[in-house]
This record gives sequence, C-alpha cells and structure tokens, in this order.
Amino acid sequence: MIYTENALNILAAKTFKGIGRVRIVKNLKGNEGVEKIVSLLNKNSKQDKEISVVDFETIKKQLKNQFNALGNYCDGIVALGDENFPGYRGNVKESDQPIFLFYKGNIDLLDKSNLNIAVIGLLNPDEKIELSEKMVTAEILKHGATIVSGLALGCDSIAHETALEKRGKTIAILPSPLNNILPTRNKDLASKIVKEGGLLVTEYYNDFKTPMELSSQYKERDRLQALFCDAIVLAASYAQDSALRWKIDGKKLDSGARLAMEYAKEYGIKRAVIYNKAKHAENPMFDLNRKLLEDSTVIRIDSENMTEMIKKLLSKEPVSNKGQTFQSSFF
Repeated sequence: MIYTENALNILAAKTFKGIGRVRIVKNLKGNEGVEKIVSLLNKNSKQDKEISVVDFETIKKQLKNQFNALGNYCDGIVALGDENFPGYRGNVKESDQPIFLFYKGNIDLLDKSNLNIAVIGLLNPDEKIELSEKMVTAEILKHGATIVSGLALGCDSIAHETALEKRGKTIAILPSPLNNILPTRNKDLASKIVKEGGLLVTEYYNDFKTPMELSSQYKERDRLQALFCDAIVLAASYAQDSALRWKIDGKKLDSGARLAMEYAKEYGIKRAVIYNKAKHAENPMFDLNRKLLEDSTVIRIDSENMTEMIKKLLSKEPVSNKGQTFQSSFF
C-alpha cells in the first residue's frame, strides 16, 4: 500500500478527540513535522491530558497495523498536502472538505483536470428509466468524461455499467472500507471497475459499528459525489414526501440522490435531471426531478434535447431553463 508520512500524520491527527476536518483544514497544510502537529493538537484537541510526541507516534504505529490489514484491497492513501491529493470542485465549506482518501485503482481520475460527471438516482428504476439513463450516460461519455457514482443498486450501477460497456472510465465512491464493498451484490462490479482502469475511493478504513453510523457514512459519500464532479445528473428519484403524496404505506422512498443534488447546489456544481413532462408528470419516481426543475438553473434533459443540453451541461456558460418547452419524446 502506498502512502506518505504526511498522510499518516493527517490520519493520526484526526483520531484525537475534538479534531475534525475543520480543525485540520484550518491548521494543517500538509507535510508539517510531528512536533508542530503535536503542538497544534495540544492547542485544539479536547484530550484530558497533554499529547506527547510518543503518544502521537504510538497512534501512527497502530494505524499502520490497521492499514496493513487492508492488504490488497487498498492500493494507497492520499491526504491533504500530498502532491496527488485531488482538488474538490466548487465552493466547499471547510467542514465538508475531504482530508484523506483510501483508493483502489487510478487515483488520477479525481484530478481537477479530469472531466468528471456524476450520474445518480434511485435504487429501483423501471426499464424506461434504465434505458433513458443509459442513453444519457453514453452521450456524456462521447465527450471524454469519466462517470462518477456511488456503486449502489439501481441507477448507480447502471451508470457504472454503461461506462464499462462503452469502454469509458468510472469512479465509484463508497460509504464503507475497501475490504467491505457495499452493497455486497456489487463486489464483482467494483472489481471490474478497477480492472478496466477505473477507481474505487472511500474515506473509511474501519467498518461501521451501528446502522446510524452507516447512515451517516452514506451521507458523507453523497457529499463526495458532488464535490468531485464537474456536473451531476439525476436519472430519477422519489422526493422526501413521495410516500405521503402517493399514499404508499410502509416504505421509505426518499433516496441519497436528494442529498447529493443538495450538496451540488450548495457547492455551485451544475445540476441536470432527466425529465419529460408528457411522460413523467404522474410517475412518482420522477418526483425529485420535477421538484428540482422549479430552480431555473437546473438543466432538463430528454431525448429531444439530449445532445444540446449535455453540451450545455459540460460548458462553462450559465444555466437557465427559462423559455424551454416540454415536448413529448421517447423518454
């Protein structure tokens, strides 16, 4: 496994009580000496006693043992200050900025010079949604983009698989360590992504302890999908109130796609949705798409305007849907 002394120091600093992403981003630029890091920790942490250099080195040794346990599941670690640590897109507040990443595959795909487009959506798309997502993803790939998604079942898997079928590159951002691929049904897909020159990436090296902790890690994964893409496309998704609106009892229909789209808006990342009013107005699986289009900066893609709107999505021009007509079309 490849990692620098700097990466090990950043990870060790993060283990101390009261030290989160904000404190590290504010106080460390990377490649500081251990003595300076320990001094900063003693000023900022909430430890019961003063931290010594010996304490810090002990933590580093423990981390090395944990990393070794990952074995061949992980190619390396990059952290704030490392030469190849990828830059995020957009305007990201300090509390959301990543400070280290564990990866398997080509970490250079996250570089800001690489055109990355996230394609996301719900877990249970119907055949028409699957077909339309494949068409849009294939069109995006024609522009040399790398497809980013979350390796979840449904729309995420479709995005990754389409990229592989078209001999493109794809990045899967995970809510779990690399030695515990979630969902387990997508382990083979994860392996294929790496084999075909893609990337698996995560902020985690330990397994979650509770369902609540895993839920939090999924939310953190959604944030990474937004900040490592130049634009984000929603294939289809229920909204927060879909179960109530459509009187579907006993189901949680809301998906992480909503969070990823919210993060993208906050960061100033371009957003697009697949939507055709004539076809999708009464389909609850497009509730979130429909709601997002209330914002005129969200691009609407359908089969009639697909090529034009994807070019617009990938360009640097401002976005507005004002004046667009909603024609009947294939999807």
